[in-house]
Amino acid sequence: MKRTVCSLIVWLSIGSAASSGLCESSPVAPVSAGRSVTNTTVSSVPASLSEKAVDPANKHSAASEYTTEKLSNAVSSEYIIGAEDILEITVWRNVDLSKIVQVRPDGKISMPIIRDIMAVGKTPSQLAEEVTNKLKEYVQTPVVAVSVKEVNSSNIFVLGEVKSPGKYPLKSKTTLLQGITIAGGFSPIAARNQMIIFRFTESATGMKRLTASYDDIVLRGGITENFELKSGDTVVVPSEAMVIFPGR
Repeated sequence: MKRTVCSLIVWLSIGSAASSGLCESSPVAPVSAGRSVTNTTVSSVPASLSEKAVDPANKHSAASEYTTEKLSNAVSSEYIIGAEDILEITVWRNVDLSKIVQVRPDGKISMPIIRDIMAVGKTPSQLAEEVTNKLKEYVQTPVVAVSVKEVNSSNIFVLGEVKSPGKYPLKSKTTLLQGITIAGGFSPIAARNQMIIFRFTESATGMKRLTASYDDIVLRGGITENFELKSGDTVVVPSEAMVIFPGR
């Protein structure tokens, strides 16, 4: 009987010790003042990820710069008025002085009251300023706008061994190879490495002769020969027979 009581006491002691061990909770570190769980979570994000984030404003600025650079390769600076161009001249709140005119071969246009005025060689804004100054003698505080309705003065001429030789308008930046493409490309007998370009100059001779080779431009890195065509340029592509047997 004593043995049974002792065994029961031992068993109760062991159960009590085990119970106290299982119920004991591990210590929890206190949260420091001013620090929240949210802050702790944010601080766990690696710095490298935050550095990779792209600022939308900077991204838009970079895209704008890229677009501007692309456009600068395709668009010329402010247009210079030439002969045969058609201009629309608007004088604000004055229908009688507003009109559409064509630049004459002598480079002038005719306007009511102020009569003839030179337009060739000027930009639309320069011509508008000059018309404004002349109208001030007759109209109080005139406001003039000049716009180009049709471009007829800027042309190139492509002759010889191309599929569609002729006169072509030059409405934007155009390289030599682009000019050949506009004319339909080379014919089968074209001497594509003997291209000749005649260009007007202000020198005593009044004309300059340039040469270019298709193979040099495309295969040998002669990119400088693929120059920008200018108004009045004449591109001649001779035939292979003319190159081999000149003068025949």
